[in-house]
Amino acid sequence: MELWFTEKHTENVHFSIRVEKQLCSVQSEFQRIDVFDSTEFGRFLTLDGLVMITEKDEFIYHDMIVHIPMATNPKIKNVLVIGAGDGGTIRELTRYQSIEQIDVAEIDEMVVTVCREHLPKTASRFSDPRVVLHFEDGLRYVRSKTEQYDLIIVDSTDPFGPGEGLFTKEFYGNCFKALRDDGILVNQHESPYYKDDVMSMKRAHQRIQSFFPNCRVYQAHIPTYPSGHWLFGFASKKYDPIKDLDADLWNSLGIKTKYYNTELHKGCFALPTYVNELLENTDDE
Repeated sequence: MELWFTEKHTENVHFSIRVEKQLCSVQSEFQRIDVFDSTEFGRFLTLDGLVMITEKDEFIYHDMIVHIPMATNPKIKNVLVIGAGDGGTIRELTRYQSIEQIDVAEIDEMVVTVCREHLPKTASRFSDPRVVLHFEDGLRYVRSKTEQYDLIIVDSTDPFGPGEGLFTKEFYGNCFKALRDDGILVNQHESPYYKDDVMSMKRAHQRIQSFFPNCRVYQAHIPTYPSGHWLFGFASKKYDPIKDLDADLWNSLGIKTKYYNTELHKGCFALPTYVNELLENTDDE
């Protein structure tokens, strides 16, 4: 008998992965957490029926959400990560010896517990002494911070359920306040392809633009995410991610990556025409 996991991307599009075994299924205070084993994608994590990471392609997402800001300003020392319960973003950040502290605001402690047990390659660096875990709502956590961080990474779920508050104007304003004068904000920016994702992407971009003088959007191909075409947002009080890229310095660090490189860094900000048009026509709701 064949077992399949199916995620509904739209009313008319479903994405399926053949499952060898279900390894975990628990209901936390916030969401349903499942881990499956598959032949094609290895182990993968879902929250409320949506794929968060797979062992096969998680490196793409985590490379792009971490190394883009770190190559723009390799002198970053204090980082806040909001979400990231799977640990992949933490793993990549801890590869930088220059970083002194990584605060993690994750609302659901059970996600971290499950990933430590079932996805140890991704959740391998939570024990790094620079990592401080705060199991609380990221919106509430950042509200009390002022000029404390060089980098904030919003590694959130989609803009509903536990992640809904991380797409609001209040949240982005609090992130601006929590960053130092040269601070950088990076967030997962949804897909530009399907209608509902487009609405969330445009709304987030408009709200971030209302606070930060330097805002850019960049892209990556992530096979298991809706449409495979995924966007990230880069915003800063000071830095332009292309003009201020210090490729020589970043390359001198000797960090081996599977997806990111400094040529891709420059190229990933070159967006398709239809995406540029979507970003130019944003109306907050």
